[in-house]
Amino acid sequence: MCEEHEEEKINIYCLSCQTPTCSMCKVFGKHKDCDVAPLGSVYTRQKTELSDGIANLVASNDHIQAVISQMEEICRIIEENGQRQRERLADRFDGLVSILEERKQKLVGLIAKQQDEKLKRVRSLIRRHGDDLEVAVTLVETAIRSMEEPHMALFIQSANVILEKMAATARPSNMELPELGYERMSHFVIDTDDLAVMLMNIDFCPGVGDDGEDDPEEGGEESELEFCSRY
Repeated sequence: MCEEHEEEKINIYCLSCQTPTCSMCKVFGKHKDCDVAPLGSVYTRQKTELSDGIANLVASNDHIQAVISQMEEICRIIEENGQRQRERLADRFDGLVSILEERKQKLVGLIAKQQDEKLKRVRSLIRRHGDDLEVAVTLVETAIRSMEEPHMALFIQSANVILEKMAATARPSNMELPELGYERMSHFVIDTDDLAVMLMNIDFCPGVGDDGEDDPEEGGEESELEFCSRY
């Protein structure tokens, strides 16, 4: 019932003030100069908007979860590739003379450094999107509970708040993802089939494993770890 006109039911919605009210308030009260609409029509419209918002948010959440799963798989591949390259590198260096030991530690460190950098970035994205997903899931649950509100006036008031939160949590369709092939570690390759005088200048071969070249991490296992030397 209307607080100002105790015998009048709330049956209209003031579009100007964004609040439910009664016909007497529109005719004689503080809403007489406002734009109003039937409470039922506003109720129906906002319930439809909230239903559509829930559907869109659920679909967005499903997409985020799929992206997170994909990035978790990228983390696993990065770890496997990094571990594989370190093992192959260590196997070759173990067969060399003591002069290679210091250089080997440096090269292993380069692999580990890039692996850590890649994992740090991808895991940061996972945490960020995971936090967004948690907020969105909570919002969906709140919205679903609000759909059960039997009183139109209370529903409209709570729906306004929820719709504002949904708009605030809306995300662009293009989420930040690692670049294509980001998990690759195959550019860390060297070659031991050179003279001993070149050993102090051994480094990973630039360009090996790039797109367009045979990537040892795609299409099968390498027979040996590839190396090259700089003169």
